[in-house]
Amino acid sequence: MDLVRFTAYVQVCAATLARAHARTSDPAQISGYLGNKYTFDQAIASFAEAYADQTERDHAALLAAIKEGRVQAQTGV
Repeated sequence: MDLVRFTAYVQVCAATLARAHARTSDPAQISGYLGNKYTFDQAIASFAEAYADQTERDHAALLAAIKEGRVQAQTGV
């Protein structure tokens, strides 16, 4: 997936998630959940960084398993 398509995909996911959450409560409850100023932004950024780090560890473990013959994989597909 190229950057343009990935960006569009992320925007659609974010909009869909926001819309789903917006329909579950009233605006005051959502505002209270999100917190003040940058609380929610910082929490999401921290989660994303931790998730990316875990993904890198998982990928390294997968490559090691392939190299050791514990997992079969086909490349160049």
